[in-house]
Amino acid sequence: VQLVESGGGSVQAGGSLRLSCAASGSIFSINEMGWYRQAPGKERELVATIVSGGNVDYADSVKGRFTISRDSAKNTVYLQMDSLKPEDTAVYYCNANVVIVVNIEGAKRNKDFWGKGTLVTVSS
Repeated sequence: VQLVESGGGSVQAGGSLRLSCAASGSIFSINEMGWYRQAPGKERELVATIVSGGNVDYADSVKGRFTISRDSAKNTVYLQMDSLKPEDTAVYYCNANVVIVVNIEGAKRNKDFWGKGTLVTVSS
């Protein structure tokens, strides 16, 4: 399973960016997809997640500014980022909790996959 992110870049404070992440490979189904970020010198933190039923969750720092959405038919998750702030500068990583088939009998298990990350830089 591969996750490929796109849409990062540089923007001024107050601007917007839209990130995309497409999952491909031997996917039986996807339980949850989300975005995490890691700023220089800091630990990776959750930004937003969306589960198969559509429920979403956001970090307090992005509520009201970021919107996560998902196209299940395309195994793709999006992150619309508005009113960006310099403190949003980070590498943004896509995550997916995927159900995969592990043997010829059809046994399945859940596994987490990560994208390589896309850099978002917000200047003041």
